[in-house]
Order: sequence, then C-alpha cells, then structure tokens
Amino acid sequence: MFAATDVHYLPASGARAALVMANDATFSSIVSEETVLVPHVAPYQPGEFYRRELPPLRAVLANAIAAVELLVIDGYVDLDPNGRPGLGAHAHEEFGVPVIGVAKTGFATAVHALPVLRGRSARPLFVTAAGIPVAGAADLVRTMAGEFRLPDALRRVDALARGRLGLISIP
Repeated sequence: MFAATDVHYLPASGARAALVMANDATFSSIVSEETVLVPHVAPYQPGEFYRRELPPLRAVLANAIAAVELLVIDGYVDLDPNGRPGLGAHAHEEFGVPVIGVAKTGFATAVHALPVLRGRSARPLFVTAAGIPVAGAADLVRTMAGEFRLPDALRRVDALARGRLGLISIP
C-alpha cells in the first residue's frame, strides 16, 4: 500500500490529520481514506516543525502503517544538502518506510530539492526523499495521477485534513 498524509491545524487548537491509501505508487485509485482529530498539538517551534506534525501523523497512521510501503508527506524530508532532518526524515526514522517529501514552496536552504513541474504549471513542486533515491521520487511525483500541479492524492488528503471532504473527489 502507498500512503499520502497531511495535517491541518485548527483555529482554536488541535489538528486534523488525513490519510489516503492506494495500491499503486501513482495513486491512480484511492482505496481508503481516514481522518483523525488530535485535540492538542505542540506549539510551532522554528526548525522543529516535526515535533508538532509527528503526533498527528502517528495518530492517522496507527492502524495502517504495517501495510505502508511508501509514505508521501506534504513538506521536506531534509532541509539542506547536508541532511538536516525535516519532517520526512523523522517520519522515515519513526515509521521505517521510504518517505517522499513534496513541498509546494521553496525553502531557502533546501537547494538540493528536485523541482518537479506537473500539468501546465510553471511553478515547481520541490521533492526530497529518504529510503528511495530522490531522482526516482521526483519521477514518481511527476507521474502521480492528476492533471494539475499538485497530484490528485495530495489534493485529496489536503482537502480531508482541512475538513473539506466533498470538494475534491478522486475516481
């Protein structure tokens, strides 16, 4: 199984974590999805975003991680070419599966991230990886299902995390 996750922080407190799963790495057909509400999350600390994000990811992956072969996250695996760990590196260490980080915006020190153009967009996604070669990860993101800049699975998991369940439907 292949999994994509995202976390959205709620205005009052807490977070909603979302998960979509597919039988193939291109996420051409979503076979399951789940959301979990986490009532309390750590405050944001610059350079330590993973401390805030990992608990919701643990919660949403709790019943699925044993079946996951590859995890796609919204964000960076490492934050610089020297391997300063980002959320994806911590997820790779914790869950023991290959992780692909797909970031929508550039990060100043992440000059090693591979830019990937999808659809008709002139704005790239930035891909990093752990447990899988980054070039292969970039190729996979390039071929993920969907005609838009952001692959359908990542659009769907973002909508689920934001509580917009009916906005993005995947065939």
